[in-house]
Amino acid sequence: MSHENSALKSLLAGVAVLAVLVTLTGCSSGPASRPETAEEFAAATTIFRDEWGVPHVYGPTDESVVFGYMYAQAEDNFWQIEDSIIQAVGRSAEVYGEATVGADLLNRALEIVRLSQEETDRMSPEMKGLVRAGTEGLNHYLASHPEVEPRLIERFEPWHLAALSRFSVYQLFMMGKARIKGEEMALLATPVDGIMDKAASLEPSSSGWPAAAFEVAVNPRVQAADGEAIAGSNMWAVTPDRTQTDNALLFINPHQPYFGPGQWYEGHVDSEEGLHFSGAGFFGTFLPTIGHNETMGWSHTVNNPDILDVYLETFDDSENPLAYRYGDEYRQATSFTDTVSVRGEDGTLVATDYEFKKTHHGPIVGYRDGKGLALKMAKFEEGGQSEMRYRMAKATNVHQLKEAMSTLATPMFNTVAADAEGNIWYAYYGAVPRRNEGYDWSVPVDGSDPETEWQGYHPLEELPQVLNPGSGYVQNCNATPFLASGDGDNPKKDDFPSYMAPEDDNPRSRISRRILEGDHRFGFDQWAELAFDTRVIEGEVWIPRLAEALGSLSANSSRARKLAPGLELLEGWDNVSTKESTEMTLFFKWREVMIQGRVEDLLDSFEMAMDTLESNWGTWAVAWGEINRVQRIHTSGVGEFSDERESLAVAGGPGPLGIVFNFYTRPVEGQQRRYGVAGHSYASVVEFDEGEAKARSILVFGQNADEASPHYFDQARLFADGQFKPAWFSKTDVEANAVSDYHPGELRSKSSTPPLGTEATASAQ
Repeated sequence: MSHENSALKSLLAGVAVLAVLVTLTGCSSGPASRPETAEEFAAATTIFRDEWGVPHVYGPTDESVVFGYMYAQAEDNFWQIEDSIIQAVGRSAEVYGEATVGADLLNRALEIVRLSQEETDRMSPEMKGLVRAGTEGLNHYLASHPEVEPRLIERFEPWHLAALSRFSVYQLFMMGKARIKGEEMALLATPVDGIMDKAASLEPSSSGWPAAAFEVAVNPRVQAADGEAIAGSNMWAVTPDRTQTDNALLFINPHQPYFGPGQWYEGHVDSEEGLHFSGAGFFGTFLPTIGHNETMGWSHTVNNPDILDVYLETFDDSENPLAYRYGDEYRQATSFTDTVSVRGEDGTLVATDYEFKKTHHGPIVGYRDGKGLALKMAKFEEGGQSEMRYRMAKATNVHQLKEAMSTLATPMFNTVAADAEGNIWYAYYGAVPRRNEGYDWSVPVDGSDPETEWQGYHPLEELPQVLNPGSGYVQNCNATPFLASGDGDNPKKDDFPSYMAPEDDNPRSRISRRILEGDHRFGFDQWAELAFDTRVIEGEVWIPRLAEALGSLSANSSRARKLAPGLELLEGWDNVSTKESTEMTLFFKWREVMIQGRVEDLLDSFEMAMDTLESNWGTWAVAWGEINRVQRIHTSGVGEFSDERESLAVAGGPGPLGIVFNFYTRPVEGQQRRYGVAGHSYASVVEFDEGEAKARSILVFGQNADEASPHYFDQARLFADGQFKPAWFSKTDVEANAVSDYHPGELRSKSSTPPLGTEATASAQ
């Protein structure tokens, strides 16, 4: 389409919006009619953009602001929304080819599409209206932006949003808990054309793809260089008697990947029907999933309740390969087929029909020692995540939040909440099945044993939790729930089943407790500063051990003389990471060699760290900010970090060192510096007053994924300096600080630019 035709289409869209607006607001002295069509939604909805590009969406109904919120997401990063949904519906191999076919086959084995379509069909009229409005927002974006060409999905459907919720939690977060190998998963499906005589053999047939094609499906979570999974997070809350203003304070701090489907998007919605919420969610979610409203807010961290089990199913009936043992009898597995298409190197799609199986325990996702691996995941088939999230956003206090979460529709995530009434609450939240404790549920169990069946779910009140503790604080940093607060306030581990909460303590939890304990009262400015605290608690543990080990050597030995200057540097350190700190660089490298390099000897690992820095930099005394950098590449994460491109020094570091300001990097081949891939991805601090919330927030990069946008990297400068930006919430503040306002489909002001388009897409593949 020519530039002139694109401009004409955009102009006509704006005229249509104006016409509908006149119809809605100018023809009657009574209230406007309820918007139903995309054009009516657009006319009734206003998006304000502040100086950081954050969208503040206003409309007469909850549906209208969901429409506007999804439209704004598409403006800022349509590529990521489409890509996440492509993965969620199991069609990524149609875009990426063989590299992702394993993930698609797993997606089809899990039947995410069927389950999501059925969930959408049985939604209440209210929820159907909300998810329809969300997808209408995406479709309206495409209709009014003809220059953006989708790679695969030309029209979004309401069930896509349910699929994205199911995929994000179960396939991205939970699948790794099953610990199934790629070669085992390669047997989960059989090409239908390859089935000769099913009764002739009980051996599972290969899908036709090598085990390597399934590794991304088995281990979808990216690992940071230090070996710790990057799905960690921090969250704190304190009661009013621990603050200078007598208001509860909340710290929201998920540590997600900076690229791909798990990255955060910030937004704010305000409906005349009462949906008023600000925070962040993954691209493609119809509302922010963490954040706050006027009187209450919450955050999450990843936890590890046993909410998934693998059952070993025995198929040993040569006359009936679908029969599997159960008790003293056999049950009949269900067989179904699905079609997976794969893009070849020449761009053509090759479609293959595959046969899948499932038992009453769940889908067969692989084979081990000739037995099928059936996967059972908590609340997977029931769904309901979208409705639970919507009810949470409209809750006005902690007690209403608990009521909304009591459905257990989202199967996991620690939760910390605070409200304007002064309540704070921590819950080791999850849909935890009741089980027979006589079995080892950490490994696959015998599917033929009826005693291994789940006996419903533990209700919310049976999960470890803390409400309004005497210590005045709650915290969780992916560690045990039994140290969430001060002594005497915590749940007792012995009161809960062994499968409930297996986590130990960790360094981030330890530094958090140190910060929150005591009788001091926090001011809001201090609270914001602590969100970027760079004390390294593990320095207190490991540096004395190093000194003891080095002290065992003869002071005159060549090795002692070589290592002594490094130890002297660390012993003079205050254990605070700064951009200028050479101590942080040496300590980080030493601990990385120990953890990632698996070099347990203290002196060997320390010497290797010094030698590596010397080799790479010409000295082992290198400023942390020279090495530790933030740089933005394509939203997919596909691209090259480069020492030649713009980057900023960051004082934060990886969580295993016991530091609040989390920043995980990876070395880049051919480059001296290391670049951030996860950590503080969205952070917010909130103060709750009576009927009012005051907040500050930050994203790691910026609001818009287009390199030409002024909001591509603008927040990174604050982030690198450990600072927040304002997060305006009241309409008075939003209007006073808006740099543009418009209806979806209208041309935007010059301060904003179109989203990631086809040129950037091509360069990313």
